[in-house]
Amino acid sequence: MTSQFLSNEEIVQRARKNLPQGAWDYLVGASESETTMRRNRLAFDRIAFRPRILNDVSVIDTATTFLGNNLRIPALLAPIGSLQVFNPEGGAASTRAAAEFGITHVVSSVTEPSLEDIAAAADHPKVFQLYIHGDWGWVEEMVARIKDAGYIGLCITVDTAHYSRRERPMLTGWMPPTRRERPSPVHSASVTWDTVDKIKSLAGLPFMLKGIATAEDAKIAIEHGVDVVWVSNHGGRQLDHGQGTMDMLGEIVEAVDGKAEIVLDGGVQRGADILKAVALGARAVALGKMQGWGLAADGQAGIVRMLEILEDEIIVAMALLGVTSIDQLGPDYVCEDQAVTTPHEMSAWTNMPGNRIL
Repeated sequence: MTSQFLSNEEIVQRARKNLPQGAWDYLVGASESETTMRRNRLAFDRIAFRPRILNDVSVIDTATTFLGNNLRIPALLAPIGSLQVFNPEGGAASTRAAAEFGITHVVSSVTEPSLEDIAAAADHPKVFQLYIHGDWGWVEEMVARIKDAGYIGLCITVDTAHYSRRERPMLTGWMPPTRRERPSPVHSASVTWDTVDKIKSLAGLPFMLKGIATAEDAKIAIEHGVDVVWVSNHGGRQLDHGQGTMDMLGEIVEAVDGKAEIVLDGGVQRGADILKAVALGARAVALGKMQGWGLAADGQAGIVRMLEILEDEIIVAMALLGVTSIDQLGPDYVCEDQAVTTPHEMSAWTNMPGNRIL
């Protein structure tokens, strides 16, 4: 089945056929009016390429590193809760796909199977993402489990002090498994920079904060010794009416000033998007919806195929930009332009030929 997928749009279409309405709404939706989610995409579309010609691009290297580990392309699998609603193997399928393809999986603390089972699913570097859903004793227990399981880094998500109004699933009455037994909101609402310092010291692992949206907070993160600044608005699923992440990236890169690696998520759909983020200062992007679509379309194989398609798009774009390695990319290769804001007859994503519907 997977070999039939020629584009990631076909993977999206297969995922839509495979998923019930509730799970689909959970994957593709965002909070309130979904303005932030739409801005994520528009922020990418406003960036145009400035290609250079007559360079030898017969050999292209798409690889980079993250926390000292090799990445086949500048991408991670983002932490997604309740992956088991897209495929019964859940996080284990995602982590095996990351290992097979050659990138890092950032494992959500609110997905199944257990963090130990996901760690054991593949012998490959993995980072663990933690929501603070308990008191300090709970945190200590979780960090001990994370370290014992062999995760190479710890990520704290910091944009969930309050759960948002996600109206698509609200209107259908569908709730992800992690919300059916709701943890007390007091713990996530009480997290401060002091909490971050305590967890970072306790873990003793490379440490990242996911959900930084301003230069001000990026500077504070650097002062607290954070190793990875993760530019994110939760895919538009938390605070609505925020900026697109690519609109935030410039000021955050300036604030970080090379003192930490930068990851960006939100709206990534093409290999070209990955190159735009890298050109403007990100070490890698993180794939959320794309991962969910691949998983729903064909499990582990669907994610691997999704990544192969992104890799092919990256190779084509790099060759046509006139670069042969990721480290050659920089701000000179991009500029701001007008975004295409509406689907049209030349858009492959909205005008698939009927005989290719899988």
